[in-house]
Amino acid sequence: MAPHPLKQALIDFSAGAAGGIACVLSGQPFDTAKVKMQTFPTMYRGFIHCFVSTFKQVGLRGLYKGTTPALLANISENAVLFLSYGLCQDTVRLLLRMDKGKELSDIQKASAGSLASIFSSMALCPTELVKCRLQAMHEMEAAGKVAKGQRSTVWSVVKTVLRTNGPLGFYQGLTSTIVREIPGYFCFFGAYELCRTTFAHHMDTDKDGIGILPLMFSGGFGGACLWLVVYPIDCVKSRIQVYSLAGRQEGFMKTFLGIIRTEA
Repeated sequence: MAPHPLKQALIDFSAGAAGGIACVLSGQPFDTAKVKMQTFPTMYRGFIHCFVSTFKQVGLRGLYKGTTPALLANISENAVLFLSYGLCQDTVRLLLRMDKGKELSDIQKASAGSLASIFSSMALCPTELVKCRLQAMHEMEAAGKVAKGQRSTVWSVVKTVLRTNGPLGFYQGLTSTIVREIPGYFCFFGAYELCRTTFAHHMDTDKDGIGILPLMFSGGFGGACLWLVVYPIDCVKSRIQVYSLAGRQEGFMKTFLGIIRTEA
């Protein structure tokens, strides 16, 4: 028997929030290195150089710079994403005139996930902007793009955004966030569901009975597919959000073509 819609929504919301916390605690140092290398590609020779240099310059706390907004970003994104995912599955059933509660195909679930990502982008963009700016603040000062000695805290970044751009300033990079999320989560949910289906077929069980390890592998495989597809767009998003701190208000296409022209 299917749980009550309100109960299912609460389960989806809680699962998404818990997943967001786990992602940040395990991956924040690697995300910090990613953002630094995306926004200052000539400053570091590679991941190890960036990781070690950051540790030498500012210690372990430098690798966890932006953890607070990252937690808020991932909790809000995953909570809204998985809450919307269930609702978007109902929307797909309605559009396809399917019976309520009927099992969707893997492609149909991928489409629902892609649709849900539009809503999660709205929750993600403001906190992601603060996180990226905190992560790249040291490089911005070293490159002379902002004055040295500025306080780099969550509140100082928030005040700067409000002072220079107003509330809408938190949505710089929203277009590139949505452009990243829509194909990314189509690939994530598509690969995740396809992987679960494959395990269920070989284990002669249903998708909910494949066990924790196959479930973890399915999630990891979905995440890998997501990032393989969206990484170039994520690079554009990071540059827009970080460089706007120095007053550069370039859009998605101009930033994208600038990277192609100067770094390809």
